[in-house]
Amino acid sequence: MFFIFPFFLVVQLLLFTHSEAAIFDIRNNCPYTVWAASVPVDGGRQLNGGETWTIEVPAGTSQARIWARTGCNFDGSGRGRCETGDCNGLLQCQSFGQPPNSLAEYALNQYNNLDFFDISLVDGFNVPLEFNPTSNGCTRGIRCTADINGQCPNELRAAGGCNNPCTVYKTDEYCCNSGNCGPTPLSKYFKDRCPDAYSYPKDDQTSTFTCPGGTNYRVVFCP
Repeated sequence: MFFIFPFFLVVQLLLFTHSEAAIFDIRNNCPYTVWAASVPVDGGRQLNGGETWTIEVPAGTSQARIWARTGCNFDGSGRGRCETGDCNGLLQCQSFGQPPNSLAEYALNQYNNLDFFDISLVDGFNVPLEFNPTSNGCTRGIRCTADINGQCPNELRAAGGCNNPCTVYKTDEYCCNSGNCGPTPLSKYFKDRCPDAYSYPKDDQTSTFTCPGGTNYRVVFCP
């Protein structure tokens, strides 16, 4: 007896069968060591200045983040702590990092087989960041390279970075817990300096970018 697959399942199977993994080149251009983190794919790795870490991300991966951790110390078993971006004291991250940390976020092969990607400062800022497509004819990249740490408002200052106001105040006004919120003077501090980056959770309209599924990408710390 033959089992008949619903049409939409056949389409999905064909899509993911023929979709290749995306290649992400993660490069540290900072004049200091960072500990790159990638969740849910590949965990983390130390990157000295000028080093690149290449990872393959399966088609369909979503809710994914890449970020730099700073001021880290790990023992031989991969346990320790970081000043910024720490993920439960592990070199190989299994969870998102602790603010403040600048984020490269992405979801691959989503609606209409598009990739969605962004730079987010919703968890604050620690390291300047660039996130660019490198294939598939997609050329619109995004950057956040302003001196956010040096000019950070006093109430948002943190060791090694600059906190987003949600991290500090934890109120609905800043965190959008109820789903209804808008820009604030403190979120505008980030938006004025990095207009393409998320400055608060509902900052979608000017901060989300797309490329065709199957595109490769480059993430650069301190571009």
